[in-house]
Amino acid sequence: MKIIVTSGKRKTAIARAVIRKGKGRVRINKFPVELYQPELARMKIMEPLIMARELTQKVDIDVDVRGGGFMSQAEAARTAIARALVEFSGDEELRKVFLEYDRTLLVNDVRRKLPKIQGGRGARKRRQTSYR
Repeated sequence: MKIIVTSGKRKTAIARAVIRKGKGRVRINKFPVELYQPELARMKIMEPLIMARELTQKVDIDVDVRGGGFMSQAEAARTAIARALVEFSGDEELRKVFLEYDRTLLVNDVRRKLPKIQGGRGARKRRQTSYR
């Protein structure tokens, strides 16, 4: 039996996807993807599944996501799912479709939050100086 494990990252969220032959079930943290809330995050996760429709019907995907906010978790999960689908099928055409649609489907988004710097309230904001 062919089982593939992939991962995806976004900010501090990390997703691990396990893909195996099955009936087309997709679970995010043990919940069916159809029940995942909020709807915007569910739509993000569904993007690679919709693009690989015929392959999705033949496999079961279990995704475990930790850390970050709900949107970061959704983007990490979609990266893990897309990588799993490409690796499971070995289809170069599917890989090209994903890359053409959105590069972050297969490549982790490396952007991170800037650290707070001394002399202000945040990464960029500074205390005003008086010259008189």
